[in-house]
Amino acid sequence: MTSDVTFSPPARALIVAGACALVIGLLKVAAPILSPILLSMFIAIIATPALRWMRRHGVPKWGALAAITFVLLDLGSLLALVTTGALEGFKDSLPTYQERFVLLSDQFGRWVEGVGIGGSREAVPDLMDPNKVASLVRLLLSSASSLFATGLMVLLIVIFMLLEAPTLPAKLSAAFHLSEQGDARLQRLLGAINRYMLIKTLMSLATALCVWLLLWLLGIDFAALWAVLAFFLNFVPVVGAILMMIPGVLMALVQTDLQTTLLVLGGYLVIHVVIGDLLEPRIMGKGLGISALTVMIALFFWGWLFGAVGMFLAVPLTTALIIALDASPHTRPIAILLGSEIPETPEPDKSMVAAGLEAALDSELNTRAREAEGTRQGQ
Repeated sequence: MTSDVTFSPPARALIVAGACALVIGLLKVAAPILSPILLSMFIAIIATPALRWMRRHGVPKWGALAAITFVLLDLGSLLALVTTGALEGFKDSLPTYQERFVLLSDQFGRWVEGVGIGGSREAVPDLMDPNKVASLVRLLLSSASSLFATGLMVLLIVIFMLLEAPTLPAKLSAAFHLSEQGDARLQRLLGAINRYMLIKTLMSLATALCVWLLLWLLGIDFAALWAVLAFFLNFVPVVGAILMMIPGVLMALVQTDLQTTLLVLGGYLVIHVVIGDLLEPRIMGKGLGISALTVMIALFFWGWLFGAVGMFLAVPLTTALIIALDASPHTRPIAILLGSEIPETPEPDKSMVAAGLEAALDSELNTRAREAEGTRQGQ
């Protein structure tokens, strides 16, 4: 015995909303496990073209994997040494900077009070407390071992993902019975994310090198640390370009004079305009087809869901979501709203319209002719 249960549109909307809320809640609970897996997935996507290139040139599979593993491990070790060394030096020099910072915050509070905002001398030191910076540095140094362990786990996952990379598309096609259209959509997704991550990595590396050169030429301390920070923050859309300026500008302010600080700020702005606004869009082309409002909302959503990893991967994760929504006619309107382009409605072909009208007219004339013939025969 079967019974068909029909739901009204509001009931269906509530059911879908409840299912989405349940899935998001489960993802939030599983975020500590999913975050390194997602990071490993996108690192593997970046490394896959190098693996394929070596395989095409006759390098055995184990040799290509060994080369990629060596490069990733070497880069990670170099990054860890530079970062931890710079943080140790910054922690030792922090008391010297703290005195200068307290003096500048007091002067800034006096100036704000002179403008007409009362109580600023007491409020500004609370907002710009150097003790918070010291506690953050100590926290980063104390968690260095756990970060190193997480990095090794990510590297191990990347190696196993690269082992499965050649057969993964065929497995997905067989497991989910993908049609030609679905397989093309999957290839488009992987190609778009691969292109975005590769170009973004190169642009972030160029940004970090330019930041290091700028700060080194101006004599700003710990230029390598602020360059590493600029590399990672450049992956964060919208707000990353602003956040990367703050440490370097503040360091210049407490270490040098106002003129040098303005030079540092101007240098950051020039780097952002040249690389972020001119060079990167020209190389990226149309990008991933995500509207600016969607990028901003995605930054907060994925950051809340997966933390720092979600903020770094907000754009590719949103791209995957849009392509997945575009696969079904029921969710395609949501994909259109999240995208940056309005799909063009195909115009009717004038020749086909004319042919259709002509065929309809001929059919009408034939029908009338048959009716007239039948009337004459009846008479």
